[in-house]
Amino acid sequence: MPALKTFETPILAEWTDYNRHMRDSNYLLLFSEATDALMDYIGLDSAAREASGNSLFTLEVHLNYLHEVKEGERVEVRTQLLDHDSKRLHIFHSLHRAGEAQALAVSEQMLLHVRMDGPRATPFEGELLERVKALAEAHRELPRPEHVGRVIGLPKHAG
Repeated sequence: MPALKTFETPILAEWTDYNRHMRDSNYLLLFSEATDALMDYIGLDSAAREASGNSLFTLEVHLNYLHEVKEGERVEVRTQLLDHDSKRLHIFHSLHRAGEAQALAVSEQMLLHVRMDGPRATPFEGELLERVKALAEAHRELPRPEHVGRVIGLPKHAG
């Protein structure tokens, strides 16, 4: 199974700056929409969140801007489940021009399953757990994306 296509949209004028390039914050907006679609896919849609009192919180985001994205371009987000444990999902989103292979931006994220009445972390259970496991198995053979695990920092210079 390839990465999931979780979101598709044209780049709207209000998402762009004076150069007609997408603003930094709107990359995260698109990746957030993709996370919502991933939640739907694994069975944590709005009805399930309401019934269970559970949701996902984003703990950490690493975002890499790789190529410019301009007003009017049609883009899609592809999502890969890299790993999971009893309460967390480690995911990778990549933004592409619709149907093209080259990534325009990527975002590595850590999500936490929470009970909203705390909020407090809670394990995945039942059908939700089974869907997470099934997606993990489907994505197990996908290559590890190049930008996973990157750290921000200046190179150390001798002397």
